[in-house]
Amino acid sequence: MAFDGITTACLVRELSETLTGGGISRIVQNEKDELLLTIKNRRVAYRLLLSAKAQLPLIYLTEENRQAPLSAPNFCMLLRKHLQGGQITSITQPSLERVICINVQHRDELGDLCEKRLIIELMGKYSNIILTDDADTILDSIKRIPSSVSSVREVLPGRPYFIPDNDKKRNPLTETADGLAAVLSSSSANVSTALLKGYTGISPLEAENLCALANVDPRCMAAELGNTRNATCSNVDSLLAQSQAEGNDVRPANVSDMESQAEENSAEEGRNVPDTENSFSRIWHAFSETMANVREGRFTPVIAYDGDVPYEYACLPVLAFAGKRQQAFESVSKLLETFYGEREAATRIKQKSADLRRATATALERTSKKLVLQEKQFADTQKRDKYRLYGELLLTYGYEAEPNAKSLTVTNYYDGKELTIPLDEQLSAAENSKKYFDRYGKLKRTAEALEKQLEESRSDRDQLAACLAAIDMAESEADLVDIRRELEEYGFLKRQIQKKGKVREAKSRPFVYESSDGFRMYVGRNNYQNDEVSFKIAGPNDWWFHAKNAPGSHVIVKCGGQELPDRAFEEAAGLAAYYSSQRSAPKVEIDYTKRSNLRKTNGGKPGFVIYHTNYSLMATPDIKNLKKIEE
Repeated sequence: MAFDGITTACLVRELSETLTGGGISRIVQNEKDELLLTIKNRRVAYRLLLSAKAQLPLIYLTEENRQAPLSAPNFCMLLRKHLQGGQITSITQPSLERVICINVQHRDELGDLCEKRLIIELMGKYSNIILTDDADTILDSIKRIPSSVSSVREVLPGRPYFIPDNDKKRNPLTETADGLAAVLSSSSANVSTALLKGYTGISPLEAENLCALANVDPRCMAAELGNTRNATCSNVDSLLAQSQAEGNDVRPANVSDMESQAEENSAEEGRNVPDTENSFSRIWHAFSETMANVREGRFTPVIAYDGDVPYEYACLPVLAFAGKRQQAFESVSKLLETFYGEREAATRIKQKSADLRRATATALERTSKKLVLQEKQFADTQKRDKYRLYGELLLTYGYEAEPNAKSLTVTNYYDGKELTIPLDEQLSAAENSKKYFDRYGKLKRTAEALEKQLEESRSDRDQLAACLAAIDMAESEADLVDIRRELEEYGFLKRQIQKKGKVREAKSRPFVYESSDGFRMYVGRNNYQNDEVSFKIAGPNDWWFHAKNAPGSHVIVKCGGQELPDRAFEEAAGLAAYYSSQRSAPKVEIDYTKRSNLRKTNGGKPGFVIYHTNYSLMATPDIKNLKKIEE
């Protein structure tokens, strides 16, 4: 779901009720495009998260605190100068734009009262956080946009602030039936697209929902509806306008009766009323009632789930959610925090791991290419025994060679077959024999060297593949720190010099799950953790699981002296399949054995073991029956 104007309106209403009159006591910019404001109001401290990230622009109230960096960015320092200690006088939304304006009153250096505006624009890659004075002059922004980047609007200190003309879209909150008819009739697209492109703040989901509420096919042409507004619709409009003027509900009960009566009258008179006439009437009523709900603040924030996964969210009822499990929220901030929590964490880790993943993938590609060349060279050395045989036979039968002969055919005394030996006509038989022995010796030495290099290259390839799989499974920055440490230790990355005074990040811990039968299962999420769970946490009689011939986690099941039931084996195998590079496969082959059967080779790299006794089973990558435990 896009962060549309209706969601913004719902959020503005919540923030206005909660924060208006409050004082800004703390401002933190812990990330490049993100702020956290602490606002004290009515003896309660609220934290307001503002994010202008292109991938995930957000604003909501949260209980989570953020650690301030040792050195505050310039924009944060400017906000502290102008806003910290100020009082929020109002929070507004222009039209139904995805823009929130926080008006703050504070005292300047001379003690005089003045006003500033903190403007949050939630517009995808164009998102921004802008500070202006009371004359709408930009003081600064979290993202500076020069004319070389945007020819529509510069966002720089000293420039006037304005909201760009959004393709001349109309404000749906003040729309009339005639205006809607004009928008539809002037469009060459279908109804849902016309609504989407004709009005600010309406998302594709809401456009489809308006059509569903009106029982109108969203694929029908908008112009057909806009051009067929009849007397029935005009009469209904008049009744609605009169009802609004009297302060009654926007849709009186007799509106539906009036529409039905008009249809009955048309039928009695033998006239066929075009469907487009009634369709426009229905779309207008759905539109006007929806906007009335927005104006009056009648919001019902819900998240729709597809199984256990959040599917969509909305702040007004959506007919498409009818067949899905829904969770209602009293606070839209809580809804947004819940819905985007996992997505934001995944986005942050993806961004943080991008350089590490790229460097690891490059090293893996380079190692794989080197391994292919080494294997080709090693294959070429396998003909060395042929050259040794040529040398031996020439020593035995060389006297039969004619001067300047290009070859010599002799009987191979190893198998009794005839063999033709190529000769260099410029050399004698003895010299040809020495040449073949020299070539044999060189290839033998090359093969011996390549055997060690191949072993190292294969080990490097497997280690890098395991690190790449661990990066994909990383869920925190601490996970990435462990992976980077391993890559630096084994020379795949240059070691980073730790800045003076910087605290080393906390070490990540293996995951712990509990099976349906109460057995603890430990999951290593990188090579160091794999060693930890297999050789420190596991006992000799505990069971060990791992995806066969694929990078992945070591999974240890603590038996506690008990015999594991079949269900525990299946769940542990599913856990090993889920935390492997084969997670997306429908079935994964899993090796499992007693921990006592595992061995580490001398000088072996972390996370790599050997075993000669094991069992195998096919498992589905699934952990829904397992309970995750925080230790």
